[in-house]
Amino acid sequence: MTEDEGRRFICHPDFPKVLRVWPHIVEYQALAAKHGVFDIFQDNGGKLVYVLLLLGIKVLAGREGNDAEDEDGTQFELKTLNIIDTRGRYKKSLGFTTHHHLNKGIIEKYRKAVWIFCVYDGLAVKEIYMLELGVMDYFYSIWEEKLESRDSLNNPKVPLAFVREHGSLIFKEENRL
Repeated sequence: MTEDEGRRFICHPDFPKVLRVWPHIVEYQALAAKHGVFDIFQDNGGKLVYVLLLLGIKVLAGREGNDAEDEDGTQFELKTLNIIDTRGRYKKSLGFTTHHHLNKGIIEKYRKAVWIFCVYDGLAVKEIYMLELGVMDYFYSIWEEKLESRDSLNNPKVPLAFVREHGSLIFKEENRL
């Protein structure tokens, strides 16, 4: 007999709470799927659905292009920043990540998109900024210069301070920031 054969698992006392809220999670997933997000627990899917519906834009299919578009066909690149770290503390350095393997092709894709930056405190969206076409050119030129000597960059960041200074605030949750 191995040690694991006698192991028994006992549900945590909070498990009934999971069972109570689970039907609402299933309902949210069904709503998300209706809008093209097929797993709310992957790639910020739950947050993405919230922002899509808040801004009245729709997700673009696939993972190779930009993230969303409006009814006029304007494409959007959506980025999120959680100001709380994985230990529940407020982060000291705040920047939006871009792409794990940023290359010239991805920069060309980005050039065609209006950027939307969402600031979260845990699950709660606090601020949303929009940077119109051309505003991100400053970063594109820096990244392209670095790409002269390598194939890709690992997740260069866009500082929150830059977004706040150069972006248009299109949503703010009052009295919470």
